[in-house]
Amino acid sequence: MRSVSYVQCVALDFAGSLFPHAICLGDADNDTLNELVVGDTNGKLYVYKNDDSKPWAVRSCQGMLTCVGVGDVCNKGKNFVVAVSAEGWFHLFDLTSLNSKHPDASGHHELAGAEEQKPVFKQHIPANTKVMLINDIDGDGKCELVVGYTDRVVRAFRWEDSSENPDHVSGQLILLKKWLLEGQVDSLSVNPGPGGSPELMVSQPGCGYAILLCTWDTEQRDAAAGRDGSAPSSEAPVRDVILHQTSGRIHNKNVSTHLIGSIARGSSENSGSGLFALCTLDGTLKLMEGADKLLWSVQVDHQLFALEKLDVTGNGHEEVIACAWDGQTYIIDHNRTVARFQADENVSAFCAGLYACKEGSNSPCLVYVSFSQKIYIYWDVQLERMESTNLLKILDCDPEFGNLLQELGVDRSDVSAVRNLIHKTLYFPEKYHLSSPSQDPAGTDSSAH
Repeated sequence: MRSVSYVQCVALDFAGSLFPHAICLGDADNDTLNELVVGDTNGKLYVYKNDDSKPWAVRSCQGMLTCVGVGDVCNKGKNFVVAVSAEGWFHLFDLTSLNSKHPDASGHHELAGAEEQKPVFKQHIPANTKVMLINDIDGDGKCELVVGYTDRVVRAFRWEDSSENPDHVSGQLILLKKWLLEGQVDSLSVNPGPGGSPELMVSQPGCGYAILLCTWDTEQRDAAAGRDGSAPSSEAPVRDVILHQTSGRIHNKNVSTHLIGSIARGSSENSGSGLFALCTLDGTLKLMEGADKLLWSVQVDHQLFALEKLDVTGNGHEEVIACAWDGQTYIIDHNRTVARFQADENVSAFCAGLYACKEGSNSPCLVYVSFSQKIYIYWDVQLERMESTNLLKILDCDPEFGNLLQELGVDRSDVSAVRNLIHKTLYFPEKYHLSSPSQDPAGTDSSAH
């Protein structure tokens, strides 16, 4: 397990406190560049843009914000910012218009008028919210809103428009289904099932998870058939919660668990089950392909409280990113190669994804919320490769290296001689350069390379 260092970091001002799921990365203003959205326990919603330490926009919400998200929750072809409070208030913000308005001298929009500060829509849903997901969970091509609660309940909502004007937000959230789980829900995710259709997954304690079946279409058809006077179905009721336990050797069956699904695997994508990862607070990490195939399992000595996915190598394969309370971050690829990164401070919340910090383009980023009123964004966190290697292996792949060895009269197959040459070139370049003319005139020019 090797350690990596990232030095490109910006510090953002954040004076509040937040719940672990009240932070996310996404294109909040529909300009193709991602922003950072953070909600605090006082009901303030902050949107950070680029490397500016001050929020680009600030909005006021009702209640303690427990989860925030960015997505096309209204299915209008553009992203909205969603903030949900513990008291059950759902807030919808459209920040697209801010791009066309002139900010103040500092480049911020926090001094907007009272009307602009308000959400474009607000609705009360059941209270005690904990985690939220905006995604297509039933394969109909439209996004649903899924909310997990502290009382082990998960509810799915769909936006129902009451206006035909695509630019006008008018409608309400309609409850599609309610599921009751056996254990606490710490994560919600979507993962391709065996047939390629999306499956809604929720984490369960003890490194377990459950598949929640989206049966509302079937239920509506059955209800319609009942109204038509048709004979009721004699089939047994369909199980809408399918529980999976990934291991029978979990030491603590009540340990909190997080999961992340739909992990990209580059050109090897197929129509089979997708990849998903799980982590537990006692340091267990697993990568699964479907319900039955364990690809790898890793045990670390840190308490893992957050799980993300991010392509840090740029090869289309998303690595699994797990973070502990002390800032220790594990980056693991599909082959179980592990790299570690240590953030400078203890963290209260963590997320990873693409963010447009500098240079006007999105890059892979790690985001840490500290206890010292700062948010640290490590941007452009890329690795050339995940596997450990050495200089000799890298040079051996370079054709020019072979030509230089030949000019210097060093046998490429003589590993000891090659290592000795590299050692002299790296650590005693002047001495080797001066001694070369008396030994081999050709070596002088070659060593200059």
